[in-house]
Amino acid sequence: MVYVHLADGFEEIEALTVVDVLRRGEIAVEMVSMTESRTVRGAHDIVVTADRLFRETDYGKCDMIVLPGGMPGTANLGEHEGLSKQLCAFAQNGKWIAAICAAPSVLGKLSLLKGKRATSYPGYESQMIGVDYREERVVRDGNLITSRGPGTAMEFALELVKVLKNDQTVSALRNAMII
Repeated sequence: MVYVHLADGFEEIEALTVVDVLRRGEIAVEMVSMTESRTVRGAHDIVVTADRLFRETDYGKCDMIVLPGGMPGTANLGEHEGLSKQLCAFAQNGKWIAAICAAPSVLGKLSLLKGKRATSYPGYESQMIGVDYREERVVRDGNLITSRGPGTAMEFALELVKVLKNDQTVSALRNAMII
């Protein structure tokens, strides 16, 4: 199970591309609202109904946490104490964590990127404490996957499919979606 976390102000392309591509790859994925409502408003005023609330979510069933970027979505994710605890637990247990755009800064502030290769939206490098910063479109280092921004959302989503399934599923998706 993959949980994509939606805080008010999330980047819609980054969140919904991941959900769409993972579902096409037959990977169980749910959107988790970080608010007290299942309705979450994106950075560009697109309203999305999440599958569940954070307080109802069982992380024992989760294989990967995904953080879309966007503002103020990233700031809202970073301020959520419960999510921070889950991210630290996932990092400690070597479970998958994926973040795109500004969201890798959340991981950086928690010191989860120390000594790791990672990327982010330009301008967030200073918030990624101890990182070996790269300007590649998608960077995978161990259990961490990071990506640059809205324009890299499809590549990011396909990398998630690759690590959760296999190259054959990625190839089939590329063909079906004409990538």
